[in-house]
Amino acid sequence: MAYKTINPYTNELVKSYPDATSEQIEHALKTGNELYKKWRDEPVISRAATLHKIAELLRKNADELAKIATIDMGKLLSEAKGEVELCAIIADYYADNGPELLKPTPITSRNTGDAEILHQATGVLMMVEPWNFPYYQIMRVFAPNFMVGNPMILKHASNTPGSAAAFEKIVQEAGAPEGSLTNLFASYDQVSEIIADPRVQGVALTGSKRGGQSVAETAGRNLKKNSMELGGSDAFVVLSDADVDKAVDLAWRVRIYNAGQVCTSAKRFIVADNLYDEFLKKLKANFEKLVPGDPMDPKTTIAPMNSKRAKEKLQGQIDKAVAGGAKVYYGNQPINLPGQFIQPTILTDITSDNPEFYDEMFGPAAQVFKVDSDQAAIDLANDSELGLGGIVVSADPQHGKTIAEKIETGMVFVNSFLVSLPELPFGGVKGSGYGREMSQLGLTAFTNEKLVVTAQEPDWNNPAGGLAIFKK
Repeated sequence: MAYKTINPYTNELVKSYPDATSEQIEHALKTGNELYKKWRDEPVISRAATLHKIAELLRKNADELAKIATIDMGKLLSEAKGEVELCAIIADYYADNGPELLKPTPITSRNTGDAEILHQATGVLMMVEPWNFPYYQIMRVFAPNFMVGNPMILKHASNTPGSAAAFEKIVQEAGAPEGSLTNLFASYDQVSEIIADPRVQGVALTGSKRGGQSVAETAGRNLKKNSMELGGSDAFVVLSDADVDKAVDLAWRVRIYNAGQVCTSAKRFIVADNLYDEFLKKLKANFEKLVPGDPMDPKTTIAPMNSKRAKEKLQGQIDKAVAGGAKVYYGNQPINLPGQFIQPTILTDITSDNPEFYDEMFGPAAQVFKVDSDQAAIDLANDSELGLGGIVVSADPQHGKTIAEKIETGMVFVNSFLVSLPELPFGGVKGSGYGREMSQLGLTAFTNEKLVVTAQEPDWNNPAGGLAIFKK
């Protein structure tokens, strides 16, 4: 059985889940497609009450849901509770705003008719989601597409099956029709078969570059619209005029949140030379205060990584970077606990010829670089194969904004955490993928932008009319 919950703090197998059968897959496709046809004839607002009910049930069951996520992938219980609340916020947002945002968009045209764009559902979607935010990753796609009227099939990460099952149960308990969201413990071969099925009209994936390339290839071969969020190696730029204490207070938090396992967490700290030494010293001081332990214990401030495999991968990257000339400023020592812990680590002197220079370190490892100008900071930030998010810190917000505008990513925040809220679009460029989730952009990511032009009667003599060209 590929789908297993192994508690990353105790290393104990909690539960195994049976693989999806061909019959389950066919049932998911059939019920989803039938629901799509039913939803086509219903107003968008008819689904709002159910989405509000989902938000209500998420809040009501927040403690239990948080425990499930923590046992699945090891995040701090407090962080898991915050994730559940964010999911409820997203559900409420689309229930409240979806009907208005999905109203037809009028177009002013030289044509004699009234032109408008309708935002219509397209059909069943395939969702492929990762483990690091086991509820939020689902909700980012589910809430907008539930309002649109696109039923969904979910393939979650193999190490967070408990969270996938719990989310599906909440949707069912809220009274959503069968087929609204069907969780399948499917293999990647089965995912490819589902994508190829004519009843499926789109694919949304969050995951690794390798996984995205594979799924996007299948989607492209079958002409299925798709969105890809493939991670990032985000730059955290500290400009020469920044308050170093404020910069560090932001830096250590964004690097160790979720044990550093966040696509949009800062991983490359690019610091002006006049602040570099002080920044390193104070970042180390904050890392030294972190307390590893049971993620259920409120005293714990650094959680284990999600799995043995993830820990071994990050440790291998650190070792490879050091062998390539990087220096360990702090950390990289074993933690005497049974779980999958990595001591928060600070690496310096990583040059462009280091084998790890372009790799994303998905865990509590910070790479710190020194630069001598704003332009050098911009150039280093953009010297990446990825382009998801970034943070700029400056005493002058307008100065920070000017630098942010020159960084090649999908999102940049000035003097702030890179936050995720339903009204803000989420996504990247370059190797970080394409498409956007959340906001109105995410709401219409899998809609048919249908043009409808309504004229009272043809005006064959109007030279500005498009049909006039056929009169000859």
